[in-house]
Amino acid sequence: MMQESYRNFFGFQREPFGSDLQLNEILQTPEIIAVKERFDYALRLGSAALVTGEIGSGKSTALRYAMGNLHPSEYTPLFVTASSGSILELYRQILSEMGIYTASSSRAVLLRLIRREIHEIVIGKKMKTALIIDEASLLRLDVFSELHTICQFQQDSKPYLPLVLAGQNNLVDKLLYRHSQPLASRIVARSHLEGVNRNHMEQYLKHHLALAGVKKNLFDQAAITAIHQASGGLFRKANHLARGALIAAAKEQSITVNPEHVRVASTEIF
Repeated sequence: MMQESYRNFFGFQREPFGSDLQLNEILQTPEIIAVKERFDYALRLGSAALVTGEIGSGKSTALRYAMGNLHPSEYTPLFVTASSGSILELYRQILSEMGIYTASSSRAVLLRLIRREIHEIVIGKKMKTALIIDEASLLRLDVFSELHTICQFQQDSKPYLPLVLAGQNNLVDKLLYRHSQPLASRIVARSHLEGVNRNHMEQYLKHHLALAGVKKNLFDQAAITAIHQASGGLFRKANHLARGALIAAAKEQSITVNPEHVRVASTEIF
């Protein structure tokens, strides 16, 4: 009911500040463009790329944008979300993404199945592929020590499987361990996402209001500053603050969101 009343009050055509954006609705910030450029570069070389950033800084959105711009007639990307499980669990996730299921617990068998399918995609279907692992900072160190082997074809002479790792800042720390060096040595491009500045935050807020069907800026300048400061420039937290502030403003029948509404919203989130 609260949701409907604030949407009706401001005239939103859909829920504002949602994460379920179509590819063409993603705001093409300089940071997202930079991720895509490095993503494309690593894929072109058949090497590895690294995307790091704080929670809610837009890593997953940047990955989705980069992946979404791969031509479907040319690429078959493989996307998995990492866990803290063993290398066997990761192998099964990759095989599941390929539509292959097995009860085997043998590293050699699982790796052979993955290699065979990659070979079929690249040689048989004449397409390209890439393995994208989101939340890679969750991976165990023993997984990092083995992960590079999945990218080795024909004595490591064929770059059939480029790799993109995305995760929080400690992902870099894990790659500095000696056992991770074979994997780290493959990285040719690195992107790091941080909180955006105030001007970019204002653009972001206006963009999402427009996506929801409201062309005017509902946030006064002080409210924009409050959202930027309280979120640290991070998009996910800014989404929660902006939506909560809109609800608080609608409850007061205020057509403009002010800093007090942002303060009220901040008491509801972490």
